[in-house]
Amino acid sequence: MAKNLNSISFTVCLLVLVMASTGILKSEAQTCGVGGCPNLVDRVFWGECGPAPFTGTNAECCACCVTKFGSPPVCWAVVEGSDTHCHCYKKK
Repeated sequence: MAKNLNSISFTVCLLVLVMASTGILKSEAQTCGVGGCPNLVDRVFWGECGPAPFTGTNAECCACCVTKFGSPPVCWAVVEGSDTHCHCYKKK
């Protein structure tokens, strides 16, 4: 049992290391608005902007969010999700 657990732990650690080193975990989100809020703990979801699916870039998503909600409160914008929506975030 312990041998299997060690093998699984090693495999998971190796997988996380590969993902981190290749940039898979890196966010391409756009800090936008006054001040920005690049730290996850500093922001909350505010709303969606633009058409679905959103075909623009993160910078275009930011412009859409600032136009719709203003800056502040918008401090972060990203095109995300399997159906590619433009998500706007504000400071907590």
